[in-house]
Amino acid sequence: MTAHADLRAQLDTLTTEAFRQDLAEIDRLSTLDIARTMNAEDATVPAAVAAQLPHIAAAIDAIAVRMARGGRLVYAGAGTAGRMGVLDASECPPTFNTDPADVVGLIAGGPSAMVKSVEGAEDSPELAAADLTALGIGPDDTVVGISASGRTPYAIGAVAFARTRGALTVGLSCNAGSALAAAAEHGIEVVVGPELLTGSTRLKAGTAQKLVLNLISTITMIRLGKTYGNLMVDMRSSNEKLRARARRIVALATGAPDAEIEAALAATDGEVKNAVLVILGGVDGPKAAELLAASHGHLRAALTEAR
Repeated sequence: MTAHADLRAQLDTLTTEAFRQDLAEIDRLSTLDIARTMNAEDATVPAAVAAQLPHIAAAIDAIAVRMARGGRLVYAGAGTAGRMGVLDASECPPTFNTDPADVVGLIAGGPSAMVKSVEGAEDSPELAAADLTALGIGPDDTVVGISASGRTPYAIGAVAFARTRGALTVGLSCNAGSALAAAAEHGIEVVVGPELLTGSTRLKAGTAQKLVLNLISTITMIRLGKTYGNLMVDMRSSNEKLRARARRIVALATGAPDAEIEAALAATDGEVKNAVLVILGGVDGPKAAELLAASHGHLRAALTEAR
C-alpha cells in the first residue's frame, strides 16, 4: 500500500473526515438556509465539550499544580489547531498579566505558519522535539498537543518528547480512540462529528478546541489567584480602554469612590490587585505588595492577613 493510500485509509476511519450525504447539495440552498444549517451544527459543540469536562478538570488541576511551582503551559499543534494554541497563549499576558514565557503557543512551521501554510511541518515529530528542546522543557512544565484528527505527527511528537523530559502531557483531539490521547497522560477527546464541509476541521473541531483552551487557561489562572471572584484583578492596563476597565474593576471589587480608587492605583503603580488590597485591607502600597508576595498572588489570602 502506498503512503497516500495508507493515510487515506486512516482518514476514512475518522469522524472528523466523514462525508455527510445529507449535506451533499448544501450549495443549492439559500444563503439563509445554509447559515441556519451551519449554526445548528455549531450548536452541538458545547454538548460535546461538556461530555469531556471531568477529563478537562483533571488536566487543569494537574497543570495548576505545576504552574504554581513556576512551570509553563505550552500548546503544540499544526494548522488551525496550532493557531488556536497561539491565540490562547497570546491572550494570557493582557488578561492575566502573565509573562509571555509562561503560556506559549507552538505551531508547526513557526510563527510564519500563523498566516501561511508551511508544507510538511505538521508531518514532523522531530520538528516538535526541536521546538520543545529550544524551550528547555522540563518536569514542571505542561505540553498540550492539539490535533482535530488526533493523528498529527507534530502534536503527537510534542507529547511524546515532553514525556521523556518529565513534563505533564495533555492530548486534545476531536476523534475517539485517538493516538494523541493515548500518547498523553490526560486525553481529552471532544467528538464533534463530521464537519459541514467534509474534512474542514477549522469549523466544529476548531470551535471545540477554542472552547477547551478557554477552559484550560482561564480556570488554571483562577486556581493561580489571577482573579478575585470573576474580576480580572491581574489584568494589564496597556491602553486607555484597559485603564478605564481597571478602574471599573477596582470599583466593583471595593465599592470605593473615584478619588480613593485613583489614590490606590497611584500608590500601587496602577496594579489592580494591589489597589484592591490597599482599599479593602487598609494597607499602603508596599505592604500590599508584601502581602501578595507572601500569598503567592492570591488576593483573598492576602486580605485575610491584612485584616
